Amino acid sequence: MPREQQIKLLAGGANPELSQSISEHLDVPLSQMRTRRFSDGEQFVEIQENVRAADVFVVQPTSSPVNENLMELLLIIDALKRASAQNICAVMPYYGYARQDRKVAPRTPISAKLVCDLLTAAGANRVLALDLHAGQIQGFFDIPFDHIYAMPVLLKHIKAHHPVDQTVIVSPDAGGVERARAYAKRFDGALAIIDKRRPKPNVAEIMNIIGDVEGKHAIIVDDMIDTAGTITAAAGALLEQGASSVDVYASHGVLSGPAIERINASSIEKIVVTDSIPLHKEAQACSKIEVLSVAGLLAKAIRRIYLGESVSSLFL
Repeated sequence: MPREQQIKLLAGGANPELSQSISEHLDVPLSQMRTRRFSDGEQFVEIQENVRAADVFVVQPTSSPVNENLMELLLIIDALKRASAQNICAVMPYYGYARQDRKVAPRTPISAKLVCDLLTAAGANRVLALDLHAGQIQGFFDIPFDHIYAMPVLLKHIKAHHPVDQTVIVSPDAGGVERARAYAKRFDGALAIIDKRRPKPNVAEIMNIIGDVEGKHAIIVDDMIDTAGTITAAAGALLEQGASSVDVYASHGVLSGPAIERINASSIEKIVVTDSIPLHKEAQACSKIEVLSVAGLLAKAIRRIYLGESVSSLFL
């Protein structure tokens, strides 16, 4: 039997459009699966085709509602393990709980590690994730972990719409400097850093801007936009320092709470995110938000994992 016949692609319920697009890029149909809920809210999963000895890739971002999507992913993996799948790879375009990667106060959990343990215990043999909030999460796993980046997709858009000599790449905080430097290096452009101090969760205070932004178009790059407090405050600070305009590029458009209200009221011209997380209706209606697809990138990574080829060469 040709090895190509042994690959299976399953779609969780969190982002069916992305899963379908990945399926089309791979030219591999989505496997049949049934999910339903009992009256008390419990989830039920049934794989409706043979997966014995197959390499199965389960596409499921653990975005909002994060607990339901995570539980569904765990149930799918467990069902595949009990159906004798040979290899099970959890494809997580968005890794929920990634921001809780360390103890920030006494008697608090490291939730990103707990998610790792749950995935492994459920039966996952490998994880493929896109733009982790904290790269060190890879070290929590004792199974192979492929960490890929949306940079090729986002950078292509930046290059097509922004002249190098009039643009500066901006990190919204100290933690994002490595990401912004990578963008600036490949864009062959200038780099600026915002010194930000956060007095409490989801509240950001801009302190200082390191680098020359005067008269330039500023592009803030980040891994995610949640409540949009950081990027809207950063945009205001950049304009006060003489930037001519501000755009934002981010891998994950979480856009929770007051995010859309803040974006609409801000001086940001455009926000570009990927389809790693499906946008809610309010975000879809926002004229400032543009969505790029990472389906082709994920499909390439899945194919290379399946064929035993290099994944890192996608980004070299």
